[in-house]
This record gives sequence, structure tokens and C-alpha cells, in this order.
Amino acid sequence: MTHLLPFVHTAAALAVVIVLIRIVGLRSLSKMSGFDLVTTIASGSVLASAITASGDTASVALIGLAALFALQWLLSATRMASASVRGGLDNEPLLLMEDGQMLESNLARAQVARSDVYAKLREANALDLSQVRAVVMESTGDISVLHGPPGHRISDEIMNGVRR
Repeated sequence: MTHLLPFVHTAAALAVVIVLIRIVGLRSLSKMSGFDLVTTIASGSVLASAITASGDTASVALIGLAALFALQWLLSATRMASASVRGGLDNEPLLLMEDGQMLESNLARAQVARSDVYAKLREANALDLSQVRAVVMESTGDISVLHGPPGHRISDEIMNGVRR
């Protein structure tokens, strides 16, 4: 019977995760903010503990998992209601390139090499620097490339909150 215990723990832990995701929502698996990413990583670690644990330790791990999801839900709700909480938890997006020109001071601030930006430009199928309207390091650490014909302006709504 003890050889079935890991299977039972795995099934129980996955069932708990599915229920928690249904309650908290898919944001619990996102990396919309640094806190979301940390919570996702921590959840994976606690889930592994729950799967490999035995007896009371597995129960404690599942309670810890529920606490992580509850905390993420609470902080997400608080972030939505409070700009100061949002500012304390989230990084602001940072402009790395504008209208084909690298912004050296912002590259240094973000600790991003020009070669990293060029790699993202290739990934985004940018063919000519003159067609790159903006490269933004997002609050998640992802890099977004906005490109289009020269003279086309990016709407203010899209660039809202991006530090220049």
C-alpha cells in the first residue's frame, strides 16, 4: 500500500491546484508582475513538496499552497484598488529603443545589452531599424517590439506607463 502513496499525494495535490486555480483564476499562473512570477515559482516548489511528502507534511504543504494562492488573490485585488500598492509591487515598463534609436541610459538602467535587443528584434521579424517604433522592457521582464512603417505613431494608450 505504501507504494501507492506517491500516486495518492500527486493526485490530491493536483486536485487542490486545479480547485485553487478555478477559485483564484488563471492569473495565478501568469507572470503579469514580479509577484505573480514569484508566486508561480513558489507554488511549484510547494506542490513538489506536497507530492513527495508523507502524512502530516503533505497536509501542511497543501495548506501552504492554498495560502500562496489566497495571498496572490488578496494582493491582486489590492493592486487593482490601490495605485500605491501597484507601484510597490510592480516594475514600470522601460523604453529601450525609440524610432530606431537605442536609448543607452535606459539599456544601462535595465542591464540589457544591445545584443539582447537585436535578438528580440530578430525574434519579432523586424527587418530594418527604421521601422522599429519602440522596444519596451515590460514589467514582467519580457521585451516587446513595436514596429511599422516610418512615420506611423504609437498611440498614447499603448505607451501609457512606459518610462522614457
